[in-house]
Amino acid sequence: MGKLPPLMTEPLFTPADEYAMRLALDQAQNAWLVGEVPVGAVITRGGQVVATGYNRPITTHDPTAHAEIVALRHAATLLENYRLPECELFVTLEPCAMCAMALMHARFKRVVFAARDPKTGVAGSVIDLFGQPQLNHHTRVESGLLADASAQLLRDFFNERREAARARRAERQGLIPTGEATHLDDTA
Repeated sequence: MGKLPPLMTEPLFTPADEYAMRLALDQAQNAWLVGEVPVGAVITRGGQVVATGYNRPITTHDPTAHAEIVALRHAATLLENYRLPECELFVTLEPCAMCAMALMHARFKRVVFAARDPKTGVAGSVIDLFGQPQLNHHTRVESGLLADASAQLLRDFFNERREAARARRAERQGLIPTGEATHLDDTA
């Protein structure tokens, strides 16, 4: 008979982890307020918040301005180093390929994300870039912290956008006259 692994007595996520992810959710709200997809990120080092960021590609006309990259740039500038091996990232949505590689190039110790992204997530949803043994740096990845809150925020945002698009279409249709003329002007 094999030996069973010991029971986990420590929670998977610490209160500090939850605090950082709640800050990331606040950052995601900031993105929504300016019309961006609500994704937020927080970078910590030694339990202290170093930098925050939220999605801004539309407002800044910068396709690389994802929440993770915005926070990463702030942290690197503040810490005066492009390598951040003692840093941890908390982000509300699973990173895309661009963000994942930037985090690995910066040598992040750990990435914690809330909700999975089945379309572009590369921490296991579409592929797992973090798990590629050929790469020279391996970042620890954990998921699911406040996943429901993050997923709900994204659902609400996209529902609101779809509803607004429907309203715009309906308004445009009302501006274009349809049907037959019932009265002709005799003044000609």
